[in-house]
Amino acid sequence: MKYKVVIIGGSAGSFQVVTKIISKLPKDYSIPVVLALHRLKHVRHGFVEALSIKANLPVVEPLDKDSMKPGKIYLAPANYHLYLELTGTFALSTEEPVNHSRPGIDLTFATAGYAYKNKAVGIILSGANKDGALGLKKIKDYGGYTIVQDPREAQMPTMPNAAIEKTKSVDKILTSDDIIKFLISLPNA
Repeated sequence: MKYKVVIIGGSAGSFQVVTKIISKLPKDYSIPVVLALHRLKHVRHGFVEALSIKANLPVVEPLDKDSMKPGKIYLAPANYHLYLELTGTFALSTEEPVNHSRPGIDLTFATAGYAYKNKAVGIILSGANKDGALGLKKIKDYGGYTIVQDPREAQMPTMPNAAIEKTKSVDKILTSDDIIKFLISLPNA
């Protein structure tokens, strides 16, 4: 199956895993990767640059109504919810925080599931709250593929455990190395 988008959500303890994953994706990786990561809302600069140092693909913060393009890594901007629309574009929102966070992982995942159905891959990494669990379940409910970082490997296992409990039938529970192998094995979009 050819997937159209990979969505990765994480919070506390996920930065090292995210940088490890994006550093291993090859330059010709064509499936767009969307990162919904909890960030400090007042720090607007430096995160894209830090990820770009490790990534083989361009890392960008999308603007409202930007089109998603192959071969890019999209980072949800600080203090904005990031939605994926049916038209293949992004939408940004400053609605109230979800699970004390903006960007809210649940919102990005739920809209990705709705927009991309069985063409979406959702991945939950380390985190200290339950954000992302409901969104990953939505991806699963819409026929997408769901992966959770092995809680035994996660620096903060609360988020992976919540996703496993909420989704009930996660497709895979993988170490970061196995997540990388899985992503690299996917056919290009």
